[in-house]
Amino acid sequence: MSGASGRVLVVDDNRVIRQLIRVNLELEGFEVVTAADGAECLDVVHQAAPDVITLDVVMPRLDGLRTAARLRADPRTSRVPIAIVSACTQYEMDTGTAAGVDGFLAKPFEPADLIRLVRRLCHQEGPPSLDGRHGAGHAGHTLG
Repeated sequence: MSGASGRVLVVDDNRVIRQLIRVNLELEGFEVVTAADGAECLDVVHQAAPDVITLDVVMPRLDGLRTAARLRADPRTSRVPIAIVSACTQYEMDTGTAAGVDGFLAKPFEPADLIRLVRRLCHQEGPPSLDGRHGAGHAGHTLG
C-alpha cells in the first residue's frame, strides 16, 4: 500500500456519506481515515497526518466551521488543505473562507467533482510558503 495519491481525513456525522466519500476516494488510490465529528477529527488528525481534510458543517459536538478554525489555529495542521462538503449555504461559504477553508463541495455531489477537488487540494499542499514549496514534483500526475 503506497498511498501515492495521498491520505484524506473524511469528517462527517452521517455514516452513509462517510462511506460514500471513502469508497470513491479509495477507488482513486487515496488512503482514507474517517471521523464522525469535529471533536473526533481533532483527536485523530495528528496521528492520521492527512494530506487533505474534508469536513461536513452540521455535526454534533463540534461543527465543521469551528473545526476548520481550530485546525488553522494549530501550527501542526495550519497548512493542511481543508474542503467543506456540505449544503454550502452562503453563510457556510463566507464563514469557511474566513476560517481559511480551501475548497467547497455542495451536497449532493457528483463523485467526479469530489475526486477533482481532493486531487487539486492534495497537489496544492497548502498556501505557497516562503521556504521551498513541497508541491513542485507533481507534474507527472496530470493524467486522470
